[in-house]
Amino acid sequence: MSLPEKIITHIQNLPEALQAEVLDFVEYLESKINKGGKHEGEEPDWSALSLPSAMRDMEDEYSPYSLSDLKERYT
Repeated sequence: MSLPEKIITHIQNLPEALQAEVLDFVEYLESKINKGGKHEGEEPDWSALSLPSAMRDMEDEYSPYSLSDLKERYT
């Protein structure tokens, strides 16, 4: 039995409300592909979104806050 046949068999055994959820999910996956999303087995390029990349050169920027401003004070 092929993979699509296995999927269809499982879906046919679900209640109609869950079949609708499966359809929504499949349409979501199709929209990701149509928008140029990554395909199965491809790793996303997370390095472009990394924190070090986002914070690059910020250590040299002036900050109006001191360490004491960051500490909580309880009275």
